[in-house]
Amino acid sequence: MESVPISKFKATCLALLDRVKRTGQTIIITRKGQPIAQVMPPPVPEKPESWLGCFQASGRILGDIVGPAVDAEEWEILQG
Repeated sequence: MESVPISKFKATCLALLDRVKRTGQTIIITRKGQPIAQVMPPPVPEKPESWLGCFQASGRILGDIVGPAVDAEEWEILQG
């Protein structure tokens, strides 16, 4: 853990915050050698579950899924 005087933190705040995010190291901000604040990286976000396969147990296959939905005799294009 690194200690940074408040005057240095004020002058280089954005760079120090970028460093905390990049390295994951905590910084202690001090005033006259006494700690007054702690800057920590944010927690690692949880990875959301994949949506692929989320309905795998909710459906059923009924009948032929490859053939046409109706018989060929019912097709209008073949009747004319």
